[in-house]
Amino acid sequence: MKRIAAYILLIFICGSVSVRAYSQAPNQQGFEIMKNLDIYSNLIKELNQDYVDEINPGELTETGIEAMLESLDPYTNFIPESQVEDYKFITTGQYGGIGSLIHQQGDFIVISEPYENSPAEKSGLKAGDKILEVNGKQAKGKSYDDVSAILKGQAGTTVNLLVQRDGEAKPFEKTITRENIKIDNIPYYGMVDATTGYIKLTGFTQNAGKEVKQAFLKLKEGNTLKGIIIDLRGNGGGLLNEAVDIANIFVERGQEIVITKGKMADKNHTHLTMNPPADLAMPVVVLVDRSSASASEILAGSLQDLDRGVIVGQRTFGKGLVQNVVPLSYNAQMKITVAKYYIPSGRCIQAIDYEHKKKDGSFGKIPDSLIRAFKTKNGRSVYDGGGINPDVVTKPRKFSNVATSLYGKYLIFDYATQYARMHPTIPPPDVFEISDSTYDGFIAFIQGKDYTYKTKSERALEDLKNVALKENYFDAMKEEYEHLKTRMEQDKQSDLKKYSDQIKELLKMEVVTRYYFQKGKVIAALKHDPEISDAIATLQDSEKYAGILAGKYVQPKPEIPAKAEDDDENPVD
Repeated sequence: MKRIAAYILLIFICGSVSVRAYSQAPNQQGFEIMKNLDIYSNLIKELNQDYVDEINPGELTETGIEAMLESLDPYTNFIPESQVEDYKFITTGQYGGIGSLIHQQGDFIVISEPYENSPAEKSGLKAGDKILEVNGKQAKGKSYDDVSAILKGQAGTTVNLLVQRDGEAKPFEKTITRENIKIDNIPYYGMVDATTGYIKLTGFTQNAGKEVKQAFLKLKEGNTLKGIIIDLRGNGGGLLNEAVDIANIFVERGQEIVITKGKMADKNHTHLTMNPPADLAMPVVVLVDRSSASASEILAGSLQDLDRGVIVGQRTFGKGLVQNVVPLSYNAQMKITVAKYYIPSGRCIQAIDYEHKKKDGSFGKIPDSLIRAFKTKNGRSVYDGGGINPDVVTKPRKFSNVATSLYGKYLIFDYATQYARMHPTIPPPDVFEISDSTYDGFIAFIQGKDYTYKTKSERALEDLKNVALKENYFDAMKEEYEHLKTRMEQDKQSDLKKYSDQIKELLKMEVVTRYYFQKGKVIAALKHDPEISDAIATLQDSEKYAGILAGKYVQPKPEIPAKAEDDDENPVD
């Protein structure tokens, strides 16, 4: 079957190419396209006629397409008609549905968080509600994708749910009328101290530029604003033009922000700022992390190249590729990488070399020897091939194994569900904290529940045992091995106390979300966020801020790891 799929993956995309593309292709390529289309047609015909079992030509073809596109880059994707609405959401931030996050927990799909003022919230659905049936059909055993597809739909239509709620003996029904759901690009903006404004930007969908400008102007109107933080952490990007519009808030009209260059001449564009700026002097800090990508990197990189803002955080993802969505037959579409983008210094920050595939099928990073230096407007050195390297580098937030396990196994989520049921209200998100008595209640709640995890030390001890067994040394060291193993288990039992601050923080975030939604979660997180403190300190130290932009602090050449770090502690989203 893999060989069959291989033929299809090579050929079917050629069938997606229009006659226009064929006529524009060189003669040899045109001949190859037509030859392979003919092979494909005959191959499918013979399979359908002679293969020992019944085949599904549609599924077989889609498998081939996906395998073929996988060999190019992760961003060139086939979009069947059934998924077109999901891709519209990426660009517009809108979809038809009930307006709720969901997740898979065991055999069931569970409501993670109804959006504020959404049909789900207005109907009374709550985080922790377990979906038993959808439109009269059992939901047990159904996948996230199966249930999500049913919950989405045209505005004005209804969906019937049978729901089981924690603390209630009997399930109950909810009939929810779907609406057009708009996910905000900015879940929160406000002042983080007397003179520092803050804008959390989670997406670059339509009107993101307008929304950021409105938020910035409102912060200026009612406050003594002396600096602004734009938080792009976790922002995977979106529309290129929205990144240009946001940069335009802080740089003059007519400034080049990004150039796209592709194989075809019509993909080459220079994107300039088109509007009068809102403020050319306001100090700006942009917060980034390893998940800041694409449009986030255009915004952060252009402000860095133009010496218009200081970048704080960790090296960004490194996605310097541009995609277009093109229509195919039968209402299908393809998202295809058509160009690379270059920010004002002339650098492309693409970190993965998709052009040269390794023998094992993987792609390597741009070699360090090929990374080049470029100059910002003020003459500072910046580098290509590795994302945006911050001007002020901070360590990423990480959580202990025990905190990560409790979070990943939904024990923190389940306790928040119980807590919300027993507490009708809580203080505002910037005031609420998890008390010692509440934490004691959580410790009691998880007794007997599975939150097992292995530390790096335990894995190393297991490796030592396996090597010792192979080399016949284990019998001589068995007593010491068992002693070390017991000590490690005893140390793990104390982790709930040792890392109580981390666990309390995760509990706080989960509980606050039940009452104040995403906005409240952002507000609550600000209080104990060390990177926010770093950003504020950078803005308030005017001499350091100016010195960074003047090139008095030398930006180091980015260190690009060969593989992901194997840390004992883990980030939690």
